[in-house]
Amino acid sequence: MIVMKFGGTSVGDAAAIDRVARIVEERVSYKPVVVVSAMAKMTDQLLAMGRAAGAGERGTALQLSQIARARHRNAASELLGSPTGTVHLELEALFDSLDELLCGIAAVGELTPRTTDYVLCFGERLSSRLVTAALGVHGLAATLVDARKIILTDNHHTRAVPQLEEIEDRLRAQVRPLLDRGQVPVMAGFIGATREGTTTTIGRGGSDYSAALVGAGLDAQRIEIWTDVDGMRTTDPRLCPDAHRIKEISFQEAAELAYFGAKVLHPATVLPAIQKNIPVLVLNSRNPDNEGTRITAAGTRSKNVFKAIAVKQRITIVDVVAARMLMAHGFMKCIFDIFDKHHCPVDVVSTSEVSVSLTVDSNEALPAVAADLRDLADVKYEGRKAIVCLVGENLRQTPGIAAQVFSAIADINVRMISQGASEINITFVIEEDDVPDVVRRLHAAFFAEVDPAVFE
Repeated sequence: MIVMKFGGTSVGDAAAIDRVARIVEERVSYKPVVVVSAMAKMTDQLLAMGRAAGAGERGTALQLSQIARARHRNAASELLGSPTGTVHLELEALFDSLDELLCGIAAVGELTPRTTDYVLCFGERLSSRLVTAALGVHGLAATLVDARKIILTDNHHTRAVPQLEEIEDRLRAQVRPLLDRGQVPVMAGFIGATREGTTTTIGRGGSDYSAALVGAGLDAQRIEIWTDVDGMRTTDPRLCPDAHRIKEISFQEAAELAYFGAKVLHPATVLPAIQKNIPVLVLNSRNPDNEGTRITAAGTRSKNVFKAIAVKQRITIVDVVAARMLMAHGFMKCIFDIFDKHHCPVDVVSTSEVSVSLTVDSNEALPAVAADLRDLADVKYEGRKAIVCLVGENLRQTPGIAAQVFSAIADINVRMISQGASEINITFVIEEDDVPDVVRRLHAAFFAEVDPAVFE
């Protein structure tokens, strides 16, 4: 069997959903499980509804909901014809529940993380219902599976942690029998539930993670991530139009790229796949004949040193200066305990004799983090920075590469430099405004000629 995950742009309207149905139909012999994101931009719209309701702006929240209701209603009508069928009634019932929830939030005047998760879950619940119906139109025996009955998580709302072993047990008990009967299970990505049944979400972009959890739990032959681009590229084509498609890449390289900003893939996606050695394919629902990018345990050796350049923007540097305390026993642990307390992940770390510099992308938590850090040391932070990361397994065996990298951008102010513990990336921090120029120069330096076995 295979897992096919379709992102928001792949289910963005009726025409896109119909394309999804045709793609699934072509692969029905592989016994697919379909995992879907919310329609494009729907999660942002739901978040805006929740925030408006939390601020007491009931009318604004309901107006946004009405716009989303019309969008889904129109998509259903285009896909299914009659506006009075079962699917339309189910969609209307879901939106009625959403409106009731928004009114409750407005009455209380507070949007909690738990309530946020319940608001956000409607996007995937709606899209998965539409996709199930579209598959039925194409003659497939599609069955909608409530992801909240499968994806068991802890209660860390908005970033819940899946419980892998129990998810695997649930998949075998509830989804495997459907496949054995020739059904096509359809699940919402991104959402799960606690043991008590409280709805949770596993973080933005989490539909990729959901697909990987399903693939690993069912020992899939492969996991297909369907997007709106022809696989992974040597860098963001919006920054560098001559970026090349990567035909094959290793799990380790893909994980580094995803973590440091490659938006085609969610950073956590490859983790369950690595554990089960399941290939992950990144494909284009608008161009399904393209081979995309294949992610495997070993990848294909390239003549190029690097496989790609990733960029993570909107980064803040936090400087912790403590001349007397830096080398004291337990001081570094205290620093990282504070970041952990506020659920604020750290990307890059650099130390000197009297200071520790760290980069974070969670600006919401920074004031609280800084307040706690000031009990230990002097703290300052600077925003509008970016992390640039060059990734490639050949880096291990190639001397002098760091010199070539920084020679290409010799006139650029580089703030922090790090080589990952994996020894397959060089990472540094620059001003956000310098990103386009830096990426183009590095791409010209390392991808002017590419290995045709790995790039196209």
